[in-house]
Amino acid sequence: MDILLLGIYSFFVWLIFIKLKWLPWNTVSQVIVVIIPVVVLTIMILVLNVVAPTSNDVRVIKYVVNVVPQVRGRVLEVPADGNRPMKKGDLLFKLDPTPYQLQVNALEAQLANTLGSSKELEEQLIGAQAQAASAKAAIDQASSRVAQSTAQVELARKRVLQNRELVAKGAGNRFDLEQAETNLREMESTLDGARSAEAQARSAEGQSLAAERQIRQRMGAKSNGEWAQVAQTRAQLENAKWELSQTVALAPSNGTPTNVQLRPGAFAVPLPAMPALTFVEDEFQVVAFFHQNELHQVATGDEAEIFLRTLPGEIIKAKVDSIVWAQGQGTQAAMNTVPQTGLAAPIGDRFPVKLTIDPKYREVFLAAGAQGDAAIYTQHMGFLHILRKVLLRVSTKMNYLILKLH
Repeated sequence: MDILLLGIYSFFVWLIFIKLKWLPWNTVSQVIVVIIPVVVLTIMILVLNVVAPTSNDVRVIKYVVNVVPQVRGRVLEVPADGNRPMKKGDLLFKLDPTPYQLQVNALEAQLANTLGSSKELEEQLIGAQAQAASAKAAIDQASSRVAQSTAQVELARKRVLQNRELVAKGAGNRFDLEQAETNLREMESTLDGARSAEAQARSAEGQSLAAERQIRQRMGAKSNGEWAQVAQTRAQLENAKWELSQTVALAPSNGTPTNVQLRPGAFAVPLPAMPALTFVEDEFQVVAFFHQNELHQVATGDEAEIFLRTLPGEIIKAKVDSIVWAQGQGTQAAMNTVPQTGLAAPIGDRFPVKLTIDPKYREVFLAAGAQGDAAIYTQHMGFLHILRKVLLRVSTKMNYLILKLH
């Protein structure tokens, strides 16, 4: 743009001073002719760098997922091909599911057995509770008989004492005394039988309660409405099914696997330091780095344009999403020593600006790590923005030139 303006200016100088000779071409006019473009271009460039700052460090950043298997196993197949785009949910690789399938089968059988045992224990618990209830009823009945027999024994004893007094005084019949004594012995025998029945009923109740406690201990407590053994086995089965599902690794999103060194027959292990492969997502961010004094007029929502060296001649529209007002040198590690003020790394003097690409350019392929230039058009002196746009378009055309001599 500067060269174009100088060319136009030179044309008018030639036309006025040389061709038409409207003004004399002397030392004074020559000095003025030279000074005017220098001053004007200098002012224009200085103002333009404020109202439409540029950066020659634009970077396309994509998210990279290190795919690590959740389980270990022998690799059976690797459909993922390096640098070939894939859709979310496509198969990346598959591990041998045999040991995990066998574990699922074993736990399914164990769960069925546990469910059967729990049903049996529930029936036994019902039986023990019924026996305890029956023993309780027998205790109540025996206690009632004991109370009745005790009252009868007390009455029989009183009659024996009365008959003895009458016989001793000669007013009673000895036969009645013997009959009363016989009745007393029968009543005492009945009382002993009732007490023995009560003791047996209490013993039966104790045995039933002990059996009920043992059954409950074997069944354990309940978890989510199921007995502990059943819940534990079901949880183990769900975990085994999850491990079985993890033998199949799927693409986490739309993207491209890269550096695929995994091959059938290899042994994959769940170690974060040893990913099975690297997956580059299609989702990306565009960040431009500006010097600090270039950003005082930049605001969120300002229009921006970028071009990348991987796309010669292309101008991509964008907007300012945000300015990352933070740098590593703006932080101080917590330590109990005096901060260092010398021998430090040089200050970068730049802040990153996150740009949001216009939706109509979202389908344009932007390579991870692609670099280029950017310009931001602030809300000030919009008539100068046309100069920056022209300069940007001329620069992107220059990317067609490959300046190599071999």
